[in-house]
Amino acid sequence: MDEKLRIQFRERLHQEAADLRAADSDTSEDRAPVELDQTSVGRLSRMDAMQQQAMAAAQSRRRTGRLQAIDRALRRIEEDEFGWCDECGEEIPLGRLELDPTAARCVDCARG
Repeated sequence: MDEKLRIQFRERLHQEAADLRAADSDTSEDRAPVELDQTSVGRLSRMDAMQQQAMAAAQSRRRTGRLQAIDRALRRIEEDEFGWCDECGEEIPLGRLELDPTAARCVDCARG
């Protein structure tokens, strides 16, 4: 992989990471504990709020996992290992990396 492509992937990964961090920051209030005061919120409304909180927490966990994958991909770029399968050492097809630049394995190794 040439340096120009590596730079493009690095910029794309940095942008995605920034977007994920911004989204996590924007939704931090949604993950806050739900008030148990029944005088201000009815039981069904509180249950709905608790479900919303759980969904926001799950989204945050998914974003955290994606950020970890992005960090690993950026590390592979810096170590000049980006684009090579971690298992078999073969080159990962460019189309696969364009779909998911965090891919660390070729299609064959990912299946197995």
